[in-house]
Amino acid sequence: MTGTVSERRQLSLALLLRQCENKIKQRLQGPLADAGLVFEHWRVMSVLAQDPGLTMSELSVAAVVSQASLTRHVDRLVEIGIVVRRVDPSDRRRAVVALSPRGSRMATMFRAHEVAVEAELVERFGEHGFAELADRLQQLSDALD
Repeated sequence: MTGTVSERRQLSLALLLRQCENKIKQRLQGPLADAGLVFEHWRVMSVLAQDPGLTMSELSVAAVVSQASLTRHVDRLVEIGIVVRRVDPSDRRRAVVALSPRGSRMATMFRAHEVAVEAELVERFGEHGFAELADRLQQLSDALD
């Protein structure tokens, strides 16, 4: 992208973030498709790898997947043995979800593909620049809460 800082500022931040997400999604789509999965499945798996035992509502927010779509995606992941759904021991009216052992292995594999994409960015921006980018994105997310 070219242009001055003020010209770049005129771009919609929401659009710019989606364009970046789409480019990452394109890089990960091959390995996901080989496993019969889509990017939304990876978002669910990624969240559960870090935070197992979430309710569907918590997972919907963390994975940035609508509640209606999440149910369909989790049903598919349960069907193919990647996710397990159990009754919440603290509230038997709710279900919690976590990765199965197979799901954990697959999440590790897909995370390795994601790390390879991140390594390309580290090469381009340097370790400090990439770390700063990640920190700024976290700060942006926190500021919008």
